[in-house]
Amino acid sequence: MKTSWRGTVLGSQIAEFLRRPGRSAATALSLTIAAAVVFGTVVVQQIIGATTAENFRGTAAATSLVVTAPDGSDGVVDGSVAELGRLPGVAEAVGQVRNGMPLGGSAVERWLRLSSDPGAGPLSQVRVREGVFPAGRGGVAVGEEAARRYRIAVGSTLVLLRPDAGDAERTEEVRVRVSGVVRGEATDDREPTAYASGAELLRLLGVRGYERVDVRADAGTDLAALADRVRAALPGAEVRDADDVRAEETRQAVAAASDSLDLVSVFLVVAVGAAALVAASTFRIVFAQRQEQLALLRAVGAEPRRLRWALVVEGAAVGLVAGLAGVLAAWGAGLLTPPVAARLGHTLYLPGRFSLTGAALTVLGTSVLAVLAVLAPALTASRVSPLQALRAAALSGDGAALGRGRAVAGVVCALGAAVIAWQRVRGLPRPGDVGYDGFAALELVVVSAVLAFLALVAFGPLLVRPLLAVVAVALRRAGAASRLAAAGVGGAPRRAAGVSVVVALGVSLLGSALIGLASLDTYERDRQAVASPFAFSVSGRDDGPLPAALVAGLRGERALTDVTGVRTAEAVDGPRSVSVTDLDLRTLRQGVRLAPVSGSLDRVGPGRVVVAAEHARTLGVEAGDAVTLRVGGQTLRLTVAAVLRGEGPYGADLFVTPADLTRAGVAAAPTMIVANVADDSSDGYARAERAVTSVVEDRTRGAERAVVQSARESGGGTEDLEAVGVTVNLMLCLTLAIAVVGVSVTASLTVVERRREFGLLRALGLSSGGVRRMVTLESALHGALGGALGLLLGLPYGWLAVRVVQPEAPFSVPWGGLAAVLAGLLLLTAASAALPALRASRTPPVAAITQAA
Repeated sequence: MKTSWRGTVLGSQIAEFLRRPGRSAATALSLTIAAAVVFGTVVVQQIIGATTAENFRGTAAATSLVVTAPDGSDGVVDGSVAELGRLPGVAEAVGQVRNGMPLGGSAVERWLRLSSDPGAGPLSQVRVREGVFPAGRGGVAVGEEAARRYRIAVGSTLVLLRPDAGDAERTEEVRVRVSGVVRGEATDDREPTAYASGAELLRLLGVRGYERVDVRADAGTDLAALADRVRAALPGAEVRDADDVRAEETRQAVAAASDSLDLVSVFLVVAVGAAALVAASTFRIVFAQRQEQLALLRAVGAEPRRLRWALVVEGAAVGLVAGLAGVLAAWGAGLLTPPVAARLGHTLYLPGRFSLTGAALTVLGTSVLAVLAVLAPALTASRVSPLQALRAAALSGDGAALGRGRAVAGVVCALGAAVIAWQRVRGLPRPGDVGYDGFAALELVVVSAVLAFLALVAFGPLLVRPLLAVVAVALRRAGAASRLAAAGVGGAPRRAAGVSVVVALGVSLLGSALIGLASLDTYERDRQAVASPFAFSVSGRDDGPLPAALVAGLRGERALTDVTGVRTAEAVDGPRSVSVTDLDLRTLRQGVRLAPVSGSLDRVGPGRVVVAAEHARTLGVEAGDAVTLRVGGQTLRLTVAAVLRGEGPYGADLFVTPADLTRAGVAAAPTMIVANVADDSSDGYARAERAVTSVVEDRTRGAERAVVQSARESGGGTEDLEAVGVTVNLMLCLTLAIAVVGVSVTASLTVVERRREFGLLRALGLSSGGVRRMVTLESALHGALGGALGLLLGLPYGWLAVRVVQPEAPFSVPWGGLAAVLAGLLLLTAASAALPALRASRTPPVAAITQAA
């Protein structure tokens, strides 16, 4: 007699799979998200590559050959370029030079890149936006970035400072007229850049030859033969096919643009791991719901090995479907990206082909991930007793007790995490230590954090009820539905832990990232505050005294405030020479503060000194200690009022009151002037900068006598940190999103499992609204438990990560940000149960006396 495929163990599982596809769809949801994110990264990389290839033009598309000057030469001179242009098969030869010069005519130091361009024709890399491209001597066109940043208009005159050929420390002024504003296709235009013909730039720069020559060949010319003719005409020169040069330039540009994707890929691993945990949890619930079916299979002779194999095959099938769905979703999103970007004013390009390799690997990886997720639940489910088919046992088999293997693994992971963390704490550098590698230490911290999380996974069921007793205190007094919700979560600690640890993973990572970024941001702002505590500083180029009229002129400007003349002198501290100044560190620019390592700036006064940390380490002093200095033949005995973090502002080591410097006989003429802006808005800052520049140029000899430093120009380090922070937080929010999906899936599956329970509650008088609130609050409690567990893990490891990466960084906890994360998490987890709660509320009381589906 021939046996039907449905009569086999695998066949029965397939039949169950087809009969209840909703269960498998719920299990596959987290895997689908993971697959979509992974393949989405592949699509994003392709879009970046295609867009970079279209927009980046380091070498013009019409260029056929690129000729580089021989090593050790002065470049390719104009005569040689003309000779190349006369070779058979050459349509055009253009010399290329790229360099830069400081801009004169202003007290504020500015830099302008210079790039040659023919201005028209196939080899031109610029497009005129305003005015015209310069056609003769003495003219340049500026890029849009230069026009915006330096406020350069068409028709204005620029002063370029060219190094004097006879004296490298002197400069000579070269005046050029701005004939137009252009948009450059090369990456130079991301910086302030000016363009002119190659011959004009050679004259402006005072150099003889070009760095390279771009050659455009006639149509149909044999490039290999032409390259030989170029080598013969210019011995020693390197001749390369322009296609190879463009490919290399594009690879470099894509590699630079992909740095952020490298960071993203790190967090993709976390997101995939979270998806695996969610999948394992949902597989366990689904198998528990099918306990009677599995027990019947055992009763009719199914071996545990065959049953286990059938469940693993089922998991692989779910992973295969999830992988295909994720790939299609990511590719569809990629197709929509360019038109959406176009509506927002950005131009993006689609890749030319679908990545079959990336898609196949993503689908295969999702299947493997599903198999790994199903192994442990399948092992447990295959051990079900045949007697379970004869009695209505609890379906979930949930409990807080741990198996011996799980307990041992948890203890080992916890001890390993503690030992590594303790070693890192003991290995923190002391002030002045050199050779400390913070990022190598961070790798060990990550290992410790991974072990701690694995210990949390192992001991999660034991932690649920104690934490629930704290988290759900208010709920127990808020009505029957709230008390039932707390009892429902506490009654299934293994399931609650399985869901909550995924939430905890996202919260701990996001919390640690927020803490680390806040601490590093505070450190960076403190460092910038120490480097430039005032909006503007004016100093002499030779560190000589400044005219008193300059202080009076700046004080007369309404756009400025806190204008102060500062004196700096050399002092002797034992065998060392140090810099001492009377700069007042209590009058700083808006939004800036100085955080002393010890002492207080409020204690500054006559006879007291503030010491930079670098010098304090050398002296071995701290707040309250005595310091003796010799300044101009006078001896000053001072008490340390405070020790600053890092180096001192403007390079000074010691900061005293003006009275102490006067007592030491230091001349009254200032060597530096500091000032703040009266209006801290962008317009106010621009007015203040124009006022400082005008007064300095009027009261001194302009750029020869004084230099103006702007705090806004010297800052900007926090912008990169903010960009990294946005990328990291967005990727970590993905982990939280997967965790919220896991909460929703768990709620959906438990509604099916607890149908009889909900029917009984309805029969006892609980309203449909009460059932809906109960299920919603259970999901919110999963989020609250995960948030609590995440903070217990994230706060200490956030502190440790900050300590090992930058020991001098203050530990800053963004309580507002963490509170917003937790509040949003509670809302999301509660909202994720909306549909399951609605389904549960519709359970009729008669379900209490019928067999659950």
